[in-house]
Amino acid sequence: MSSIRVKLTVNGQPAEAVVPAEYRLIDLLRGPLGLTGTKLGCGQGNCGACTVLVDGAAVNSCLMLAGQASGRDVRTVEGLAGTALHPIQQAMVDAGAAPCGFCGPGMLMSAAGLLQHQPHPSRQQIREALAGNLCRCSAHDNIINAVAHAAESREKHHG
Repeated sequence: MSSIRVKLTVNGQPAEAVVPAEYRLIDLLRGPLGLTGTKLGCGQGNCGACTVLVDGAAVNSCLMLAGQASGRDVRTVEGLAGTALHPIQQAMVDAGAAPCGFCGPGMLMSAAGLLQHQPHPSRQQIREALAGNLCRCSAHDNIINAVAHAAESREKHHG
């Protein structure tokens, strides 16, 4: 079994690990890096529970080899908030969107990725951005409302 050295930036901090060549990004994050906020759901890219941002784009970390992330910037749910909640986290609280711990991290990261690239999304764009994230706890409509609220709040504070 061959190993590779992976060097990347995770949540703004340099990270490095030697892992088996077949390790996926989620294996690296949850294993050697100890970042368990990213959830492993289906392992096939269908549920979105493992969504992280790689160079600002939402990706399913179960479908990306760890080696493909080498030299790149990865943001997980642990790195979403700074000293205050990220606007999408605050909007979820405000909208009463209470996703479970299974879908929540992936939903947050998909929404954050959308707002990073499309600060004023339509409700249809929000639905499309979250389409790859399954919600088993019936919070999906409130999550869509929260993303719309976060976009509106950003516009009021930055526009």
